[in-house]
Amino acid sequence: MGKYTEKYRPQFHFTAETGWLNDPNGLVFYDGEYHLFFQHNPYGTMWGNMTWGHAVSPDLVHWKQLRNALEPDVMGTMYSGSAVVDWENSAGFQSGGEKTLVAIYTAEGACATPKAPTTQCMAYSNDKGRSWTKYSGNPVIGQITPGNRDPKVFRIKGKNAEDSRWIMVLYVDEGGQASSHVHSIQFFSSKDLKSWTYMSKVEGFYECPDFFELPVDPPSPEGYGVTVGNKENRKWVLFGADARYVIGSFDGKQFVPETCKHTGDWGQNFYAAQTYSDIPEADGRRIIIGWMKGPDYPDMPFNQQMSFPCELSLRTFPEGIRLCKYPVREIESLYEKTTVKSGISVKPGENPLSDVQSELFDIDAEISAGSSSEFGFELRGQKISYVVGDGEVFFNGAFARLPLLDGKIKLRILVDRASIEIFGNGGRVAISSCVFINPENRNLGFYSSSGSAKLAKIRISSLKSGW
Repeated sequence: MGKYTEKYRPQFHFTAETGWLNDPNGLVFYDGEYHLFFQHNPYGTMWGNMTWGHAVSPDLVHWKQLRNALEPDVMGTMYSGSAVVDWENSAGFQSGGEKTLVAIYTAEGACATPKAPTTQCMAYSNDKGRSWTKYSGNPVIGQITPGNRDPKVFRIKGKNAEDSRWIMVLYVDEGGQASSHVHSIQFFSSKDLKSWTYMSKVEGFYECPDFFELPVDPPSPEGYGVTVGNKENRKWVLFGADARYVIGSFDGKQFVPETCKHTGDWGQNFYAAQTYSDIPEADGRRIIIGWMKGPDYPDMPFNQQMSFPCELSLRTFPEGIRLCKYPVREIESLYEKTTVKSGISVKPGENPLSDVQSELFDIDAEISAGSSSEFGFELRGQKISYVVGDGEVFFNGAFARLPLLDGKIKLRILVDRASIEIFGNGGRVAISSCVFINPENRNLGFYSSSGSAKLAKIRISSLKSGW
């Protein structure tokens, strides 16, 4: 059996060649490469020996795993963090023509021998991430509490280099009784990535924070059900490990929430997501990858997978501004054969897709509810249902509220060997689920349980492997 061909090996979701994988770390773009670092156990398929694994891609769909970037040391194992390009050499690490990549990570001292404090550290690379040197002055932030971890760092640009500075958001468990634990995200600033000053905090978020700014209602061909607003209207998003988020304003020191906490992914298998740093302004996307936290993979040399990369946007719906998530356009490079059907009314017992079979799918459908009370897809034995009276989509024990818009919904569905990801109404809702699909079943179906539903339009693309 060749590499990346195992029975349950995802074919367009990233997995480690061997060993355990969890949180994505250090997502950064530099010189034509998307870097994906990840929590990794190189020595087994269960959690432990936390190391930063490393992979690169030119297009977010074809990945090449490199040697491990950060390995455990006397300060601890390598817990989660982020990475940036130090364009202005603010830390003074650059030694050649390449800009320096800087990784900021947690050294989990509780896993060191002997035990040590849990601190925030950094490492740097001057060869496009192929080799890494840990900063001799580590830690850059000492232990605040034993539960301080997962630094996310980004640059706020000023009119010149002197006005620019780095911002860090850091999870800090402030303790307390089990029934009243205080989970906080603390904000720090720095001129040089080495010395950090505390600024403020927000309570109510647990580990692996991300923090970014987005325009509200940007133009988009997938802006289904929204109005396009003023592109100068921008909001900040504070995002936690459980994919819950709040929208608000940030003055460079203090984040002020303007909404309650919302859910970004209703699936059971989306956790500790991070977004890319240093995407070129000409591209401008905010791209996110999460850990598809699922059951152990049976009899495989690897364990766990990443979600498919998605673009984030803030869009206005009747209930307010919400964060939307939609697959990146680069998936089209994997298309092998595309089937398009339209205007098909479907009654109970009928299946207008019985002539389509494949292993890997990208499905984009617009469906009119008509007189149906329930309709949906059966994809290689996996059932996705929409219950009209509830206005909800159901899959694999998860459900999400997805109201009809003018009597219709749109569903985008990605089917891999060990996962199904669903995006409703242009990404207004998302459900990410790990499922081990019977390799013998390649059937595709659409059903209506009562009355008549209409496939207004459906595009079904079979995919080739990204490996």
